[in-house]
Amino acid sequence: MRLIDQVFGGSPFGPLVDHAKKVHECVKLVKPLLEAIVEENYEEVHHLQDKVSRLEYEADQVKHQIREALPRRFFLPVARKDFDKFLSKMDGIADSVEDFAVVLMIRKTKIHTDIRKELFDFVEQVVLTSENLLQAAEELENLVETSFSGAEAKVVLDRLNSLGEDEWKADRMQRQISMKIHNMEEDLDPITIMFYEKMLGTLSEVANGAENTGDLLREMIVKG
Repeated sequence: MRLIDQVFGGSPFGPLVDHAKKVHECVKLVKPLLEAIVEENYEEVHHLQDKVSRLEYEADQVKHQIREALPRRFFLPVARKDFDKFLSKMDGIADSVEDFAVVLMIRKTKIHTDIRKELFDFVEQVVLTSENLLQAAEELENLVETSFSGAEAKVVLDRLNSLGEDEWKADRMQRQISMKIHNMEEDLDPITIMFYEKMLGTLSEVANGAENTGDLLREMIVKG
């Protein structure tokens, strides 16, 4: 056991990784949600929304436990405010997934066949962005061991650079789908277009949140 653990108790970075895993569990439900709405299985949409809500609540509980268990005197290898911001930004990703689920639940919006493939491709890219953030976050405990420096830090920085490209791809997909939707105005009513845009917006926030969280992790490494 490291001296820091003997003096101050267990490291908070293990629970921080647990929180990241719980958030990604939420993100993985985005594809089943889209599948359910495409199949017009609204009962399944409600079921999955409940599941997302439960996971988001569980992530919140982990977040609160980390904050309550972290004494002010605990020595951290990163700025305490950066640690807390990372936790908050990660939690915001789960909130965005819940927003997406709620948008699907509140109206039985039919997904036009002409945009289904693009939507599924977009969802795959959003989930991939979250997966890459999780893989970087899972290295946090190892980064603590190396004081956020050395070869381990370089590996994580390389992964975070890829994360930025992932979010850029997701952002480009969102714009392309949005343009296609507005080119279909003659076939779609305004409320349906509005709901499509809400779907795209909440999904985009998942990818944006992953990139922003990754940017904060990069800052912690650079400062370290």
